[in-house]
Amino acid sequence: MKIFKLNILIAGALTLSIFSSCADSFLNSEPKTSLLDENFYKTEADAEMALVGCYDGLQSTSSGFPIYLVATVASDECFGGTGANDGRGYQMIDRLDKSQSPADNNVFNDTWSKYYKAIFRCNNLLQKLPTVSSWKSTDTTVVAKTKKRIEGETRFLRALMYFDLVRMFENVPLLTEPSVNNTPQANPSDVYKLIASDLKFAAANIPADAYPKAQAATNDGRVTRYAAEAMLARVYLFYTGYYAKDDLGVTKPEVLAGLEDVISSNEFDTIPYNKLWRAASYVPVPASNTLDKSGYAGKGNKEVVFAQKFNSTSDYNGMSDGNGWLVMMGMRGTNFSPYGKGWGACTVNPQLVNAYPNGDKRRTASVIDLVGENIESKFNITDQKEYTGYTVKKYSPTALPDGTSDTGGSKDFQSSQDQDYVQIRYADVLLMAAELGSPNAVAYFNKVHKRAGLTAVTTVSLADIQAERRFEFAFEGIRYWDLLRTGLDNAANTIAATAQTVKSGGVADIITYDATKIKATKGFMQIPNTQITLSGGVLKQNQGW
Repeated sequence: MKIFKLNILIAGALTLSIFSSCADSFLNSEPKTSLLDENFYKTEADAEMALVGCYDGLQSTSSGFPIYLVATVASDECFGGTGANDGRGYQMIDRLDKSQSPADNNVFNDTWSKYYKAIFRCNNLLQKLPTVSSWKSTDTTVVAKTKKRIEGETRFLRALMYFDLVRMFENVPLLTEPSVNNTPQANPSDVYKLIASDLKFAAANIPADAYPKAQAATNDGRVTRYAAEAMLARVYLFYTGYYAKDDLGVTKPEVLAGLEDVISSNEFDTIPYNKLWRAASYVPVPASNTLDKSGYAGKGNKEVVFAQKFNSTSDYNGMSDGNGWLVMMGMRGTNFSPYGKGWGACTVNPQLVNAYPNGDKRRTASVIDLVGENIESKFNITDQKEYTGYTVKKYSPTALPDGTSDTGGSKDFQSSQDQDYVQIRYADVLLMAAELGSPNAVAYFNKVHKRAGLTAVTTVSLADIQAERRFEFAFEGIRYWDLLRTGLDNAANTIAATAQTVKSGGVADIITYDATKIKATKGFMQIPNTQITLSGGVLKQNQGW
């Protein structure tokens, strides 16, 4: 009897550890210790278990240099930052300039591998799903719907991961079945068409009531019809904007109709802005060494359309289900409750801080002001690269009043961060619908604009929406892609205009950008040299690198 290997090293199907390590909501699952060719992909439970493995694959992509860091560092919101004596890999990404770190050829190797391992899981489940023969229901209609729902969730996850890859690298292999073949890079349009097809299928086949918001405590993080409709709009806007083509196999009216479906579902709503973010809503209670967390709306709140889930059970013994990048966002070696320490990446550009309109509540909910909040005197500026006096609050780790890490599990500030990454918020649905020409555009815009404490408008233009998105989604991994979809020249020139004098190691440091270098890369990242070597040259490096 042949053992079915769950920890495939090259392509990574399912890993056994995920079923015992994931402790958050639906990712809880009993471990199985003897999965064989002959007894797996036979029952509905097997299919559901494999689907959890696909979600876990998405979760694993947070390590290395994931898309969140790419988008935040490469945008005009932040500089690379990190330690004064660290390498310059973050500066290379910030400027899209290889000369910042000439020998650094594998910044994205772990990222690339994790994504393709996770895609392998999705492709494997999609191939095996038709062979599942034992279902809980004897009603063929119910069985068919269950199969379609599982397929829809799997295809959404595959679409999301390909969307991340094609936005980061543009030229990537397109695999639609489990394979370890040496596959050349595909035409980006073909990748986007698969993404659109997968998302359309998910939207059409995941029942609207599969994962109701009222049961978020148990199903938060599951793919819904509404998540698929919202993600399709994001894909459509990026593709049609960046490539100036409209050939995805879905029309603008169809995309808008999907967003209107999300809005009319009454499943979602906006909530007070600071309640969305832990570090913006937690209040230290020094006498009891606790944090008052009552102001935080919590995971899976009404504004969350789709989130990448994490939990705090990670350790250094194989448990790897925490948020792998959150620690990079913490203040360099400095706990100042409720803010926790980290490695000082993504120092905030003062130009953005100063651009917020007067009275905009989003500024203080989004940015830690080290001077204004009396933190600078406790901060070791000489250990920080590209210090600006500002850092990111939305995705800051948190700490207790005594300075210890506010995490569960091992309470290790590096490994056990569990803040979810909110991929899509309801505010984004409203602004995308306005941008796509909804007759309710002004009302949708005002729902977001007034929530920020700003005065309602009577008309709204594309420029208004773009400006609103800049402040609404600052530091959420959205701005860079929003810039690129306005045109490469505009994106490069906008980023290049953010030159600043900062402090690195406590001394003056001038950050400048060369728009021609950004344009040379077309806004895309470096293909890992290891992957090119392993492919025997089948994979080709992106231009500008």
